[in-house]
Amino acid sequence: MTKIICIANQKGGVGKTTTAINLAYSLSILEHKVLLVDADPQANSTSHLGFDPKNIRLGLYELLVQDLNPTDAVLETKYPYLNILPANIDLVGAEIEMIDLPNREKIMHRLLDKVKSTYDFIIIDCSPSLGLITTNALGASDSVIIPVQCEYFALEGLGKLLNTIKIVQRSINPNLEIEGLLLTMYDSRLRLSNQVVEEVRLHFQQLVFDTIIKRNTTLSEAPSFGIPVLEHDAGAAGAIGYLNLAREILQKNGLTKISEEERIIQ
Repeated sequence: MTKIICIANQKGGVGKTTTAINLAYSLSILEHKVLLVDADPQANSTSHLGFDPKNIRLGLYELLVQDLNPTDAVLETKYPYLNILPANIDLVGAEIEMIDLPNREKIMHRLLDKVKSTYDFIIIDCSPSLGLITTNALGASDSVIIPVQCEYFALEGLGKLLNTIKIVQRSINPNLEIEGLLLTMYDSRLRLSNQVVEEVRLHFQQLVFDTIIKRNTTLSEAPSFGIPVLEHDAGAAGAIGYLNLAREILQKNGLTKISEEERIIQ
């Protein structure tokens, strides 16, 4: 059974694209077939995996506004278990063009329905907004991961996102669940980072992933090489963090037999 997970938070700079790319890659190296959907007009997921968005002639924008076969837009990456449905700057105009379309909130759901049988996981990288494309992503997903940076104003806007999720659950996708809140950009040396971790765990308890993504220069370097952090430096803290996250998600969904003691890499 395919699991569709979107990475969403309308706050920018929290690690959505980094999480989408590295989670998708981590699941793929664990030999799960993964489709990464770039639903952000900035197209950073597309470029991060080595594709030039300026050369994308058929991507998510065309699929959302025209009646096209989504398999025609899917690109194979150099990684055997990982494909991408790319984006380009044209995606900026998709929301305007979708306004008058019937059942506009469910267009992405219908698209992904046509390809999901090919994959074990579909990971959707959302833009930093709560617009129609993000609503479509939530409507098409089984669950949502919410990255929360371990910095000042970490919880800013989180209430609005959670309210949007409730609206989607009521009116579009009653099966949508919160996969978890993912703490990102953690620096154990900073008192503020530790305070944010404590506060988020206090408020959201079991909804927070055990895995914490540490602030790591390797995570920042990897995009310039057009590769995921695990390929750039498998021993880096950021790489280990995202592999842990993939294993935690597999464990949570009953898709691994890894013991509790083995679940977290030291």
